[in-house]
Amino acid sequence: MTSSQTSSRTAPRVRHPVFARLFAMGAGLLAKAEDRDRRELLDGLSGRVLEIGAGSGVNFSRYPPEVTEVVAVEPEPYLRRRAEEAARHAPVPVRVVDGVAEALPLPDGSFDAAVACLVLCTVRDQSRALAELRRTLKLGGELRFYEHVVAQNPVGAALQRASDATWWPLVAGGCHSARDTAGAIRAAGFEIGWLRRTVQRPLLIPLPPAPMVLGRARLSRYARPHPGQQA
Repeated sequence: MTSSQTSSRTAPRVRHPVFARLFAMGAGLLAKAEDRDRRELLDGLSGRVLEIGAGSGVNFSRYPPEVTEVVAVEPEPYLRRRAEEAARHAPVPVRVVDGVAEALPLPDGSFDAAVACLVLCTVRDQSRALAELRRTLKLGGELRFYEHVVAQNPVGAALQRASDATWWPLVAGGCHSARDTAGAIRAAGFEIGWLRRTVQRPLLIPLPPAPMVLGRARLSRYARPHPGQQA
């Protein structure tokens, strides 16, 4: 793998030791509550798949058998160890690697599909993360996403923005709930072919349901291909 085939940015260290342990404790329960959405997220995938921000690996058991390999990127050390344990019991081959979405340590144009599940709300630079997903996908590759987004009603959106500017990212591993992630995906050169709005209902904590989007997108035919992308 040459330096031209991977992101040139140096990956920052990501450590959320308290949040990571709390998240891992609740991830299984949350994934069960969201089982229908997560299965819909992964349904029909095949070939090599990149999953960014894989967390503790709760999606691994839901990948269909047509997937030949999952490369799961997770920067937080504790969650990465948990993902490595989950990978050993997955129904498809899973390789867990250290890295951040904004600087993926992976070759250009090497994946048939990418999965972003509850991670584009936490990345430091959303546009850079989406550019990296575009770089590592083959031409015609698909992006599956299941993400926190800004509420459609003004009051809810205002409350999200206020919490994002103060306490919420500090206690939620850097999450910013008021991002227009579907708009950012379009701006990055993807065409959204299907999208469904839903809500995430918090477990064990007294918070209102969080607006979510579940969708599928492909690189726009008008987008300029990255030099390393291949059909």
